[in-house]
Amino acid sequence: MKNDVKQWGATVMVVDDVPTNRYAMGAVLRRAGHHVVPVASAGEALSELDVRLRAGALPDVALVDVGLPDMSGYELCRRVKSRPSTAALPVVHFSATAVDAKDRCRGLDAGADAYLTVPAEPREIQAVVQAAVRRARGRTAAEALADRLTLLSETIVAVQTARCLEELADAAAAGAARLTGTPAVVFVIGPDGEAHHGTSRSRLALSDAGPHQAAARLITRIAGRQAGVHSTVVPAPLWPTGLFRPGARDDAHLVLASAKEGRARVCLAIPAGTAPLRSRGATSHDEPVDGRRHNAALPDAALPVERLAQATALAAEPLLMYQAERHIALTLQHSFLPQPHRLPHLPGVELVVRYVPASRQTEIGGDFYAALRTRDGVLTAVGDVVGHSLDAATVMVEIRHALRAYCVEESDPRALAERLDRMLLHYHPEVTATVCLALVDPGTGLARIANAGHIPPVLVRGDGKAEYVPVDGPLLGLALDRPEPSELVLTRRDRLLMVTDGLIETRGIDLATSMEQLRTAAGDAPAGLDALCDTLLGCFGHDREDDIAMLALRLG
Repeated sequence: MKNDVKQWGATVMVVDDVPTNRYAMGAVLRRAGHHVVPVASAGEALSELDVRLRAGALPDVALVDVGLPDMSGYELCRRVKSRPSTAALPVVHFSATAVDAKDRCRGLDAGADAYLTVPAEPREIQAVVQAAVRRARGRTAAEALADRLTLLSETIVAVQTARCLEELADAAAAGAARLTGTPAVVFVIGPDGEAHHGTSRSRLALSDAGPHQAAARLITRIAGRQAGVHSTVVPAPLWPTGLFRPGARDDAHLVLASAKEGRARVCLAIPAGTAPLRSRGATSHDEPVDGRRHNAALPDAALPVERLAQATALAAEPLLMYQAERHIALTLQHSFLPQPHRLPHLPGVELVVRYVPASRQTEIGGDFYAALRTRDGVLTAVGDVVGHSLDAATVMVEIRHALRAYCVEESDPRALAERLDRMLLHYHPEVTATVCLALVDPGTGLARIANAGHIPPVLVRGDGKAEYVPVDGPLLGLALDRPEPSELVLTRRDRLLMVTDGLIETRGIDLATSMEQLRTAAGDAPAGLDALCDTLLGCFGHDREDDIAMLALRLG
């Protein structure tokens, strides 16, 4: 019994206004291996609890005499139990005078965990204290487990809703830190060895990618081809300095998990010295890389952390597949339009283009631009297929490539518009599109412009005056007659701007009003093609629901 009592050694607050009673009760408890905190009144008890609460050292149980002079023990118990910070503190009432059943019931109704009639046998006092502490510790452990499981479920939800591998790693690292109370780093490693990392404390994480890359290579070597979940300890000399805390050299405890398909591997790393984790049923998988076996007992946090690592690996699997498929899709999409740095060299003109997709998921829609060399000069075009889906993008690609083919033999803007109209009617009779075509002779500055339902170009003169080129025509896909192109002569200070309506079209605002705002902004823009485009995007290009294509030209 004596050994069992010492095992349950606890801090006991004894509240009694009689010094001899405090001494006698304290002596019994000290012989049982408990630490005693004697106080003489209810007010002193509340003050002592406040001090200990701030220090994070509340007693394990309070023995309270019901007949205190400043406040009854019943009322003291009610106050202790009504405060969330002390509600879990077990309270045992005792009395030598209030010993009737109604007194004991009154104490229990006030929230006490037990009621002692004194004098009592020392073994009875020890047993009551032990039972109260045991129940409180069990209740605390159950509450802590419930909290950890709640944290685990919240983290798994965050992990499963991550939209990319970086979000996934960050969510897992934040959850691991909450589960263990330590800094955490999470690595998600794909089948090609590419690693994505997340940290629980972004302000403390190293900005240099080198240590993270070194850690990822080490993890890949340790994980090998092992399946399931296992753990190991990496000593500080092998683990990059400062990865958990700036400048700190920590042994790292790693929990490694792989997805069922084996394409995704996850490593959850925390400082080994602060919260060692040990997998159940340890096997050779748990052997540290330095050859020393880690013999720490399994703490309560270990199982949730293992489950988190598993859930992260499973969530990483589809994200890795999506990333690979998206890379292929974006590569194909980017081939639809020439990138600004890959525009063809067109002697005699300067060109600047901008393209902003409506959907960041597809990166390209129905808007397009083109700049082509023809036998009669430089042909530029800006167009828009109705919609900004992949279907619209497909039709856009056909129109753009048809234009490239037609202009090998024909450069007249009107004739090209007629051919595009017939092509669209033949292959996509349910689709309409707009396009503006401009043929510029760099030698003379003569520009011939044809329009098919599109916003006319804006001509920004060298003196800052901006005006729309008077040119119109029906949409493509309607089989209507085309008017003759408009003609104008560009000087070397003039800028010709062609845009799609996605730049200025706003729901609830008349298009004519938006066009006038565009004309004014273009006239006020600084000199230069880049400055013109960037100014207009800054004025109009935010939170748009449609794609934006923009082409600015001047004589070289």
